[in-house]
Amino acid sequence: MVSVTGYNVRQNKSGEDFIALELTGSLEIVQSQNTGKFYATVRKCSIPSTFDESIAKMMVGSQLAGDVVRVASEPYEYTIKRTGEVVTLGYTYAYQPAGSNEVVGHGTVEIDQPQAAAVTTKPEDGIKEAANKRRKELVK
Repeated sequence: MVSVTGYNVRQNKSGEDFIALELTGSLEIVQSQNTGKFYATVRKCSIPSTFDESIAKMMVGSQLAGDVVRVASEPYEYTIKRTGEVVTLGYTYAYQPAGSNEVVGHGTVEIDQPQAAAVTTKPEDGIKEAANKRRKELVK
């Protein structure tokens, strides 16, 4: 289950404003690759919408069936706000509706914890692999 936790007014390539909803996934406990200690986190992403700001305000607090999943992307640099460290990431996050192998706004789903490096798999391989792994996880 994901929650609509906010929205932003953005501009498309043509300079027109649109509303992007901020989605937040469930609480996760993960282990730090650097320290080995566990910490709590949530995955966040945004998706475009077709409605205006007044409706976006009403949507905040709504819940949607699905997950925020890790999606392979072209490598990019990201600055960790807390430490100022610049890292190279090869993933982002996207919304995946419940019961679907598709994600909103992206093509490749990668559910494993990839290292912060370039992803070299073909998009179609990543989708099939992630879908099969997700099915196995749900059956457990």
